[in-house]
Amino acid sequence: MKIAVATNNNMVSGHFGHSEGFTIFDSEDKKISGKDFIKNPGHKPGFLPKFLAEQKVNVIIAGGMGETAQSIFNENGIEVVVGASGESDKAAQSFLDGELKSTESICTEHQHSGECGEH
Repeated sequence: MKIAVATNNNMVSGHFGHSEGFTIFDSEDKKISGKDFIKNPGHKPGFLPKFLAEQKVNVIIAGGMGETAQSIFNENGIEVVVGASGESDKAAQSFLDGELKSTESICTEHQHSGECGEH
């Protein structure tokens, strides 16, 4: 299984599309077996879900994400976990341990206007 975590400075990014990049964790038997960091290639509507699907990602973890991105991930068979926070490594392991559940919240508007990809 491959788990992507939207990451800023080794922490879960609060805003999926505007993260520095994605820490991609490989896992076997519910343990992390490797990781790599991919710089965010740019935020364009609909691009990042397809980009991560091409990386063979099975799960995406982020603090917040817009409805369109969540829908595109689902269409590509990628599980979406939003509402996460803290260190990226711990978030990935918590998911593998069954302790990290999605809040299923959708970024629409908040004090950081425009930072969830809703322009």
